[in-house]
Amino acid sequence: MAQRYIDLDTLKYLLYDVHDLKGLLSYERFEDHDIASLNLFLDSVKEFSDRELFPYFREMDENPAYHKDGTVMVHKQVEVMMKKGGEMGLIAAPFDYEVGGLQIPLIVQTASTYIQDAANNHMPGYAGLTLGAAELIVHFGNEELNKAYVPKMLSGDWGGTMCLTEPQAGSSLSDITTKATPTEDGYYKISGQKIFISGGDNQFAENIVHLVLARIEGAPSGTKGISLFVVPKNRPNEDGTLVKNDVMTVADFQKMGQRGYCTTHLGFGDTDNCRGWLVGEPHSGLKYMFLMMNGARIGVGRGAAAIAMAAYMASLEYANERPQGRKLTSTGKKNPDEDQSLIIEHPDVRRMLLLQKSIVEGSLSLVLLAAKYYDIKQSTQDKGEKQKYDLLLEMIIPIVKTFPSEAGAEAVNNGLQVLGGYGYCSDFILQQYYRDIRISAIYEGTTGIQSQDLLGRKVPLENGKALALLSEEIMKTITAALKHEELASQASKLGDKLKLTQQVLGYLVPFAKKGDHERYLADANLFMEFLSIILVSWLWLDIAVNAKERLGGKETSYSKEFYESKIHTMKFYFKYELPKTMGLAETLMDGDPLTIKTETEVFI
Repeated sequence: MAQRYIDLDTLKYLLYDVHDLKGLLSYERFEDHDIASLNLFLDSVKEFSDRELFPYFREMDENPAYHKDGTVMVHKQVEVMMKKGGEMGLIAAPFDYEVGGLQIPLIVQTASTYIQDAANNHMPGYAGLTLGAAELIVHFGNEELNKAYVPKMLSGDWGGTMCLTEPQAGSSLSDITTKATPTEDGYYKISGQKIFISGGDNQFAENIVHLVLARIEGAPSGTKGISLFVVPKNRPNEDGTLVKNDVMTVADFQKMGQRGYCTTHLGFGDTDNCRGWLVGEPHSGLKYMFLMMNGARIGVGRGAAAIAMAAYMASLEYANERPQGRKLTSTGKKNPDEDQSLIIEHPDVRRMLLLQKSIVEGSLSLVLLAAKYYDIKQSTQDKGEKQKYDLLLEMIIPIVKTFPSEAGAEAVNNGLQVLGGYGYCSDFILQQYYRDIRISAIYEGTTGIQSQDLLGRKVPLENGKALALLSEEIMKTITAALKHEELASQASKLGDKLKLTQQVLGYLVPFAKKGDHERYLADANLFMEFLSIILVSWLWLDIAVNAKERLGGKETSYSKEFYESKIHTMKFYFKYELPKTMGLAETLMDGDPLTIKTETEVFI
């Protein structure tokens, strides 16, 4: 594949200039790093991705993971991803020095994994879930668990997963039934089943460390009775040898996309010999798991944004090479004697490409912003600053997961359309990106779940303080944009949308206050779309302000055309996407609750 899968200049521009990586490095936690060394790190990741990930992207789709004799058989490059990735520090990068990490900012780790995802979205999840599982053990596990598992996980020798979903419960974690029975020897006997476990097994892993949600016998019902356990596929002995731990790989789900990234059905304790070790305090499992889930939700948004980027690069390349048709003359007719035009010259194709570009780069900026908020929250010693960025991160997490997933799929769909009939054919890569990105809206909580989290939990968080803080950040950009005549119109429009947001909430919130929560949340998915468009418009205006300042400065890292393309794309997003909020607002404030079940059945 000769295709370019990532715009590295844009990634670095957003990372270094727009989101000010240098400013983050002033925190004590990151003082050992500088821009030059981190740039070398990203370049090495790009080289690794060029060599070990991208060339196998189509091959992994054509030869999916499959279940055989109690093991999942995956592509040989999964072993390379884990072992060489471990050697490069791709798993350990954000961890503290004390546990073998590099203390690299999460925003850089996110940029690093974005490159890998764009190259081959079937592979980084194996390392990413291992990172997340190790993070839970580091944060909440005792010293014994840390010594037994974390070093091997950070090196890539052992994998890691999180096991939440069960066949009878789905996304309703209050209904999980996996059981943990205490013993006098300090461990628990685990019994139950988990499904949809990403990276749950492979023939190259010496061990897989599962982080399992289960109920201790006698625990309270609902989510308050859930505990978290380390349940390895193989138990390590004191001498380093491994013993099977009665964890069975029942099956591997065959999927529409991401076929090289295995998704397993696991059984625990079929022979009553599965041992698990409690992480932290009993009945606190869901609280602990949310640390990993928030990181995983950033990861899903990042992965979707990266797939959309790779699809945009492929469709842009095609549009620059494919001749078809001729441009209209001043008479409204075409001259058949002229050479064919490249399709990138046609306005409709340019519209689709600009839609891709605006969603792709807006999504990337959104994901990097979330990682930046996390870095500040984790690194600052100022309590007020820590609280501020914790609230900002909580506020945007559902959008970070959802917008790149939903809008990213729309972007890939437009890319497929750019290719016309070829986009639908397996000879071209767009159809694979289209299949791969579709899972993103389901991973780590569906769009419906994220939307209810946004409107039901995050908007009211601390009496609306989180939303107020986000509005303040948006107003800062609006104020900066108003100083530039070229950006004043868009700044004014964005200000109007903040007022519209208050109008929408002014209509919806009274339903919640009087206890009609079903009505309040009935169209939460529309509110998600509404606020997402406003948030991404803000990020595009912020990019445009930065580009204008760079154009007016003496020293620039990129060409004049580079910065002007950012401003142009911002204008496109404001013209074609931001107006959609008017229709969404109208629906949100419509008084007819058509989706709420009544005594009259409509599905007949």
